[in-house]
Amino acid sequence: MLFGRFLSGTAPALVGQRLYLRQPLSADFETWAALRAVSRGHLQPWEPSWAEDALSRDGFRRRLAWFEKIKRQESGEAFFLFARRDDSLLGGITLSNIRRGAAQCGELGYWIGQPYAGQGLMGEALRLMMQHCFGGLNLHRLEAATLPENVPSQRLLLRAGFQAEGIARQFLKINGVWRDHRMYGRLADDPGL
Repeated sequence: MLFGRFLSGTAPALVGQRLYLRQPLSADFETWAALRAVSRGHLQPWEPSWAEDALSRDGFRRRLAWFEKIKRQESGEAFFLFARRDDSLLGGITLSNIRRGAAQCGELGYWIGQPYAGQGLMGEALRLMMQHCFGGLNLHRLEAATLPENVPSQRLLLRAGFQAEGIARQFLKINGVWRDHRMYGRLADDPGL
């Protein structure tokens, strides 16, 4: 069982009731590729276009290199979500574009594998991540963006205490098309953390 190993200090973990978050490792490749493959139809409508080799070992290495770069530059952190009961990979959550100085702000992005969608797992992961961001990283504000038709993601953010703040026109290129996004924000001192 991997869970005990990650709590022992070999990889930092954020631990919740049903899941834990830890930084991705190269050993996660096969499990990650399998979950992303089975979830492709569930994820692609909400994500940037997948590269031809998105699920290849080289594609995963590039992803890990980016995760390591943002961590090293202190501009972000990436975590995978794992079930405590059996260490199954559930999804991922990333903090990026950390802005220090007067802003003390960062942006959240997340995905959940199709077999685990709708079970409240991402809500638990989001709460752990917010505690880490507002506590451990001392951020003042978190932001997230969703496509206007992504109602489940919007409900998730609202339940987590985020507030809708408006529309950003052609904010991200999703699945090959520049798309408007509904913007959400949450402050460290907003109630309910």
